[in-house]
Amino acid sequence: MATLTQKEKEALLILFKDFTNYYNANSISKVLGVSRIGAMKMLKKLLNENLLTDKKIGKSVVYKLKLNDDYVMKLIAFLLADEANNFKRWREEFKELFKKDRIIIIYGSVIKDYAKANDIDIMLVIKKPEYKEVAGIIEKRQKILPKKIHSIELTGNDLLQNIKQKKKSVVDIVKNAIVLYGQDRYVDIMKNVTSF
Repeated sequence: MATLTQKEKEALLILFKDFTNYYNANSISKVLGVSRIGAMKMLKKLLNENLLTDKKIGKSVVYKLKLNDDYVMKLIAFLLADEANNFKRWREEFKELFKKDRIIIIYGSVIKDYAKANDIDIMLVIKKPEYKEVAGIIEKRQKILPKKIHSIELTGNDLLQNIKQKKKSVVDIVKNAIVLYGQDRYVDIMKNVTSF
């Protein structure tokens, strides 16, 4: 496979995170800040690389990730992990929560501008028996961090149901969040809602 450019990586993440929208060359060009022709070439290349599927809706051709493909799932998990690497501080702060089968997501104003953020928003996808342990870790972190931690705890099934129902709050989190841990499992849950 050809090496992906930065814009191609961004395009793949947009298609993954903004799963409620259909993107064509024109709409994705505006988000990426590239020309429509450039976006068209990029989407065609990604389609030829077998990373996307396309569908004609009216006069427009829209694209989605081919998440039924194992390679594409691993690629998206890698891109999410790569994105999280830019947030090392938060990976370090919450690493005690990183355990098998968990998903740790940070979102909200804290990932845009820590100084202006009122609190630290995190979503934890965990098993029900782990709630007490996780609450203890969050409480411990809260004593150290100067901003209030606002955490949402869900099971994997809760997350999937909220996404399937397109609950606005959860869709907004998915669209803008940074997955600090559990990228593979996260992609596995999301593949159930991101196709045509």
